[in-house]
Amino acid sequence: MITLTSGLVPVLVAWMTKLLIDGLTRGAEVKTLLVPALGYVLAAILVGVGPLGARYLRGVVDRKVGLLTQDRLFTAVGRHPGLGRLEEPVFLDRLRVAQDVGRTVAGQLADGALTAGKSLLTVAGFMVSLVALSPLMAVIVLVTGVPSLVAQLALSRHQARAVFEIGRIERREDFYSSLIASPTAAKEIRLFGIGDFLRLRLLTERRAANAVTQSVDARQTKVQSVLELLSSLVSGAGLVWAVFAAHDGALTVGGVTMFVAAVDGMQGSLGSLLIQLAASQRALLMFDHYLAVVEAEPDLPLASEPAPLPRLRHGIELRDVWFRYSTDQDWVLRGLDLFIPCGQALALVGLNGAGKSTLVKLVCRFYDPTRGRILWDGVDLREVDPAELRERISTVFQDFQHYDMTAAENIGLGDLRLANRPERIHVAAAKAGMHEKLASLPQGYDTMLSRSFHRDSSSADSGVGTLLSGGQHQRLALARAFIREGRDLMILDEPSAGLDAESEHEIHLSISRHRAGGTSLLISHRLNAVRDADRIAVLGDGRVLEAGNHRELMQGGGEYARLFALQADGYVDEPSGSGPADPVQAAAAS
Repeated sequence: MITLTSGLVPVLVAWMTKLLIDGLTRGAEVKTLLVPALGYVLAAILVGVGPLGARYLRGVVDRKVGLLTQDRLFTAVGRHPGLGRLEEPVFLDRLRVAQDVGRTVAGQLADGALTAGKSLLTVAGFMVSLVALSPLMAVIVLVTGVPSLVAQLALSRHQARAVFEIGRIERREDFYSSLIASPTAAKEIRLFGIGDFLRLRLLTERRAANAVTQSVDARQTKVQSVLELLSSLVSGAGLVWAVFAAHDGALTVGGVTMFVAAVDGMQGSLGSLLIQLAASQRALLMFDHYLAVVEAEPDLPLASEPAPLPRLRHGIELRDVWFRYSTDQDWVLRGLDLFIPCGQALALVGLNGAGKSTLVKLVCRFYDPTRGRILWDGVDLREVDPAELRERISTVFQDFQHYDMTAAENIGLGDLRLANRPERIHVAAAKAGMHEKLASLPQGYDTMLSRSFHRDSSSADSGVGTLLSGGQHQRLALARAFIREGRDLMILDEPSAGLDAESEHEIHLSISRHRAGGTSLLISHRLNAVRDADRIAVLGDGRVLEAGNHRELMQGGGEYARLFALQADGYVDEPSGSGPADPVQAAAAS
């Protein structure tokens, strides 16, 4: 209301000025001049105070709208059950733009509507005034607004395309800048001496973004210059007419003042109105990217009425599963058949690229098989709610996450229902062999495991965090899995890859105790770590090459025996005159 009402203030000022000047030139009494004088004072107060109140209220609205749009944006991103969308460059480019749009454009649309309404009132007020003084000039000013509108709308479309292009470029620029400023990447960057290389890559992206911005600025300058020239010509022609009209007695001195103010005010307000319309069009075009993210279909099909997921009693079956990440890539799994029996430990082994981690992603339903089915006690995973499925699983991923949070939070994230239960967090840490270490930190479990942030975001005096080793962070990832007790399936993807020999032995003992009697899927390149599994499946070329327990596979002399012998060879003494000379026999004998 404040913004809209202020649109009539310039018209009021112009009329009060006219009445004062005409009254003074006619020698009117003071009390007659008092009304326009008080009106002028009131208008001056509105001009000074009104924008301040409007700016404050606009800020309140912008913050509320920005918060709402950001919430909706990331709620929509979190609704995608799989990983596919986050691996699409176009979606990520749109997401980058959508984040900026969500913070600013929604508020700009609301503000633009109010500002346009204000300008429209100003134009209407001056239009009435101008028609009363010179209908012809009123028509001329309106007509000159047509090419301005066309030019501004075309310019806004060009700017919207440029903003998306700049966002796409800046996403790559952010990648290089985050590498340069990352303490994790700093070791390799400094050792390999690639800092200048990355800096030049960053500058190349910045130059590309600057080139797009400069192109937009150049076009805008040309368009605005032509429009300003046209506006000046119209104002000049109007002033010449007013001078002749005043000379002939058709206009009073106040009338000339009013005419000049009306022409300038109408042109200025009309220009502001057209700019706001163009800005609103640009905002709507940018908002399309926001809507594209918010309204994107789930990356995995969801059942309209999800089937109930029974407590695992029999097992999980992968039946003739084929999978590839995209149609232009090779098959990762090729007709794989595998059964994970309930209450037993199944280990997956094989060379890099055999499909072990991909199989884990399919069981967690981050992707669906391209062909084939995955059955949980006979129920197809496509028919169940992914959130319910994942609630039944506890996992340590090979590329586990390190969170820049406190030690307690790093573990509690495994089950938020237990995040405020210190005793449960301590038990999980103890199972992962981390309790004593975490308890000895400066603030114990409340110590920040990062030097990038303060523990208390509202204070810069909350101290500097502590950094843990890679192996210790891996133990924290295990603790996150251990706190998820009572799950139907535990998946351990290279759970001890970053640990020393003693720690690896301790962790495997703890894992064995934790998964005893439960259903687990264990992946490891260290075959000695899986030899006690109830069943071992060897993957190769996207299929199960052989399966059995350790003794059966070693006696079979197949791929597992070959790989086991290669790893064991470095730990077996050179054969003397006695004992098996064959490495497979030596490994089996060990």
